Amino acid sequence: MTQPASDLPPHDGDLAAVERLGVAYRQIVDQLGRVIVGQRGVVEELLIAMLAGGHALLVGVPGLAKTLMVKTLSETLNLSFNRIQFTPDLMPADITGTEVIQEDKATGGREFKFIPGPVFANVLLADEINRTPPKTQAALLEAMQEHQVTAGGKRHKLPDPFFVLATQNPIEQEGTYPLPEAQLDRFMFEILVDYPTEEEEFEIVRQTTVASHATVEKVLSYDEWLNLQALVRRVPVADSVIRYAMQFARLTRVGSGQPDFVKQYVSWGAGPRASQYLILGAKARAILHGRPYVSVEDVQKVAAPVLRHRILTNFNAEAEGIRPDDIVKKLAELIPPDGSVDRLLPKVFKTT
Repeated sequence: MTQPASDLPPHDGDLAAVERLGVAYRQIVDQLGRVIVGQRGVVEELLIAMLAGGHALLVGVPGLAKTLMVKTLSETLNLSFNRIQFTPDLMPADITGTEVIQEDKATGGREFKFIPGPVFANVLLADEINRTPPKTQAALLEAMQEHQVTAGGKRHKLPDPFFVLATQNPIEQEGTYPLPEAQLDRFMFEILVDYPTEEEEFEIVRQTTVASHATVEKVLSYDEWLNLQALVRRVPVADSVIRYAMQFARLTRVGSGQPDFVKQYVSWGAGPRASQYLILGAKARAILHGRPYVSVEDVQKVAAPVLRHRILTNFNAEAEGIRPDDIVKKLAELIPPDGSVDRLLPKVFKTT
């Protein structure tokens, strides 16, 4: 019987590509370091999401170089880049494009012509996505899921690869429109961008208050990036690792025999898309670190960015300062490395 492609052992070409990516990763970090100080974890999570073909939501207060980071990363990867500043008066056509009447001067005839919007780029930065109404936010749904937009009854394919990297300000509530859960679920990762350390902030001030500006070089070609994305799907994963990843999502759901701390603090859990993204993210992290196989550690490292926007905590959690990341951390301590349900169940009801 023929083995599924995902179960086939990696061939020499794949191993060479993994090695090439390891070198490229170090080069990318070096290039970003010319412009961005610190934020190594954020850069790694962005690369993992993009390698896996997913979209990412960056959450952080203003002034942490989220926009600059995304723009610089697209330059090092040799990908086209567009930025949209989301505002309350932004319309869907401002994102996807619109049809205009165009006259043929030779014949005098008129016809509709589609003018592509800024969504037609490899990397789309949706800046402050929660500042625009749901009608306009929803304009991204088809693009994110189907990699196409529909205008005038016609479908227009988006360039490949296509990533939406959106930013969101967590502290401003007035004049904002929280993303609905259906759209949040389209984002593979929610990436937290934190304040720099004292030394990092010193270096930021030192570098950005002089006349000269650093430039970055392209590290990967367009074709190399497409090949690496395809490689992610071919990375083999043991069944035990898949079951381990599944437990992170399944134990957050109501009525699935979840631990006491989940019953106490969680009102809604993660769906099957979380399990898919945990494995895809783990695959991408594995090859990013030069390994042609997936380990339990890879799943643990991507669990928080995959699950933090898919776990809805309740009032009890808010009152006690319990965040989704705390739930994920407790689950990582609880789930056996082989994902065995039989070994897990006795521990579930003893855990407080």
